[in-house]
Amino acid sequence: MKIGLVIYGSLATLSGGYLYDRKLVEYLRAQGDTVDIISLPWRNYASHLTDNLRFRLPRDLDLIIEDELNHPSLLAANRKPHPYPAISLVHHLRCSELRPKWQNDLYRIVEKKYLQSVDGFIFNSKTTQGVVQGLIGNDKPSVVAHPPTDRFSERGISEKEIRVRAPSAELRILFLGNVIYRKGLHTLLNAVKSLKRRPECIEGSKVRVEVVGGLTAEPKYAEEMRRFVTVNGLSSSVTFHGALDNEPLIEMYRRSHVMVVPSSYEGFGIVYLEGMGFGLPAIGTTAGAAGEIITAGENGYLIEPGDDARLAGLLDELANDRELLGKLSLNAVRRYKSQPRWEEMAGEIRAFLYRMTETWKEYCEK
Repeated sequence: MKIGLVIYGSLATLSGGYLYDRKLVEYLRAQGDTVDIISLPWRNYASHLTDNLRFRLPRDLDLIIEDELNHPSLLAANRKPHPYPAISLVHHLRCSELRPKWQNDLYRIVEKKYLQSVDGFIFNSKTTQGVVQGLIGNDKPSVVAHPPTDRFSERGISEKEIRVRAPSAELRILFLGNVIYRKGLHTLLNAVKSLKRRPECIEGSKVRVEVVGGLTAEPKYAEEMRRFVTVNGLSSSVTFHGALDNEPLIEMYRRSHVMVVPSSYEGFGIVYLEGMGFGLPAIGTTAGAAGEIITAGENGYLIEPGDDARLAGLLDELANDRELLGKLSLNAVRRYKSQPRWEEMAGEIRAFLYRMTETWKEYCEK
């Protein structure tokens, strides 16, 4: 097949969504398909809407995949006749994120129009599938294919290493994700602030936070978080590393105890499972699909978005009960190993794409 993929910016961008897109492209090309990357420039939402005045889909393809993130740019393009199916790859809906109701109401109108304009869907989770079907109905073809979480599968951690790591002096917390409001770093920092100031906290509850993720997506928010750390005397406990990948990221996984990404919404949460491959219990929130990965009390915990008091209590418990930490860590590895491998998921996507092109051809021949 000759396939187009519409994205914003660079396919090399370090985020869970772009990792999914990148690994899918790698898989399709390895199977002999041609994949052309159609990149639109990153701007603000209003500017993306103006793309509808000029952007049109290319003609010489068998099928096009559109990252749903690009939805404001594609309304007009999808309405124009094109000789192949348009498939939306949905990580999560913008209108599912935590923001003022009037803003989400506006985004919901635009996203609904976009979702109605495509011919089928690739979903990263059952949660995302349910949200989309709840918005537009469930009559369009789709496939649920969980994201790639096995890129470091050969570099995991042994049970012996987990048992040795668990009792080490300070609780090492890994926050992994772009430093944007949705990822909830402020919730984690507020929890650490309150934990540090609890008079009943003993020396064993010392914590260290490693913040790994890009600082340029929402620079004002990132600067606010840096300032919060400084003003509240947390500089000795919190380190901002910027984006890391490959060996530096593997090393960060290996030396951490727990993954904490208290997002206001996650369409899936690749980092939770990746961390579990290194024996990191995960703390996420009840909003979105984290509950498809995290079983509370077994391989991590789920909190309400923004509940820093509950998060502080959980971190205090893990810092002082290393037997519990070790148990959760071993369960996390088992959860990781139960996840279907990416080759299987990508194969299901490719089979779905072929079915869509064949159905489209049959329809056009009638």
